Amino acid sequence: MLSKNQIKLITSLTQKKYRKQHQLFIAEGKKVIDELLQSNFELESLFVTNDKLFTTISESKINAITPNELKKISVLTTANDCLAVFKIKMPIASENKIEGLVLALDDIRDPGNVGTIIRLCDWFGIETLLCSEGTVDVYNPKVVQATMGSISRVNVVYTNLEKVLKGTTLPIFGTFMDGENIYNEELPKEGIIVMGNEANGISEAIQNLVIQKIAIPRFGKLQQTESLNVATATAIILSEFKRN
Repeated sequence: MLSKNQIKLITSLTQKKYRKQHQLFIAEGKKVIDELLQSNFELESLFVTNDKLFTTISESKINAITPNELKKISVLTTANDCLAVFKIKMPIASENKIEGLVLALDDIRDPGNVGTIIRLCDWFGIETLLCSEGTVDVYNPKVVQATMGSISRVNVVYTNLEKVLKGTTLPIFGTFMDGENIYNEELPKEGIIVMGNEANGISEAIQNLVIQKIAIPRFGKLQQTESLNVATATAIILSEFKRN
């Protein structure tokens, strides 16, 4: 049975300030939870409506609850059958150890986009994801859900993006509507690819640090589509960098 204090704590973790205060975040669904259990994230507590779901977890960590109780703490429109609370861990990477092909997010605000981008980094072997301080928190429940467990395999670093880009020796690529056709470019194995805000694109300060503007060309006859979703664009760009 859930106590009032448990409900208060878990529901508070939907807000960044309380995640930071308690150093905890939540994950829902067996697949996501299984992925995190197999990583170096430490489980704080597990809430299940079916006690057969996780047979290898210590009973001291498991709380059997009813479906109605799960609804009270779930952030999903339709509650799943399990919810876990994990301890937040600091990123393994730092801005001082940036190498290889790196992705950078300049104030991406949509949790679904950031979660999908983390999953794309995992798919394409991008080990480090740099995020500006204005980018949505990686431990936001909607971000965690959208990563489908990939959050455990990508080093996400929140930093002063302008400062880091000024200090790097890697080539910096930016995505722009008026950039060079990415399909015609010779792309390196190392570099930093910057993806901009959903509404405003890459900020002016970061634009000034980009050495090569790239674009995904439009092939539609009317040429009226204003832009691609940032996660969709990221998938295409990472695929092209890896293909080259």
